[in-house]
Amino acid sequence: MNFTRTMHFAGVAACICTAALADHADAQTAGSITTSVGWLHISPQGNATPLTVQSVGGVSVNQQMAGTGAHASSTDTMGITTEYYVTDNVGVAMLFGLPLKVNLVGDGTLQKYGTLGTTRPMPPAIELRYHLFSATSRFRPYVGLGVNYTWFTQVRATNRQFVSDSFGPGGSARATLSSSWNPVFELGASYAMTKHWSVGASVGYMPVKTHLTLYGQTATGTQIVSTSTLRLHPVNVFLNVAYTF
Repeated sequence: MNFTRTMHFAGVAACICTAALADHADAQTAGSITTSVGWLHISPQGNATPLTVQSVGGVSVNQQMAGTGAHASSTDTMGITTEYYVTDNVGVAMLFGLPLKVNLVGDGTLQKYGTLGTTRPMPPAIELRYHLFSATSRFRPYVGLGVNYTWFTQVRATNRQFVSDSFGPGGSARATLSSSWNPVFELGASYAMTKHWSVGASVGYMPVKTHLTLYGQTATGTQIVSTSTLRLHPVNVFLNVAYTF
């Protein structure tokens, strides 16, 4: 999907490696706190399984709609992280992002509809980071491993034509997405401009999977329940400015 574009952004981040490795920028020491704010690009790499009609009017059907599919769109938001340095090299970081909107776009036989619906995911994470080099180094790469809890708000089926074709004229639809715990993997680096100010970049990955349930209702009141599994698997690029207290 957007993997090439994401890797281009990651390449920009890697240019930080040309910086000098040491200049006595010793703010990132044990007991210090760093807050980072910047541009967060989220690029989902997965897709959805075909829709399966589970029931019609309460009667079990379990019929897969062959050829149907979907994927989540890329999006941008403001990212915020706060990290506490337990030692000069080990830190605990909290990762947040301002509320963002993601579109669910049809694939296969659903491609003609374009955007099928929208949602606002909430994916905070906590992470353990190991920073290379000493606290006096200007340039400090790091690796991070953590856990994320993702839940979804404002899940909506917004494409009227899709709803009408699926449930008939006068039909309606609503949807839900399940919450999940997921591992977080991150590679990044920071470069100290002064004792307190620095710039940074990172690339992260979360294998997020959620279960979609679509509740459709015909004009006569018959309920049709369909399900799909949506693999988001986002690659995240974060370019930021940070201040260390």
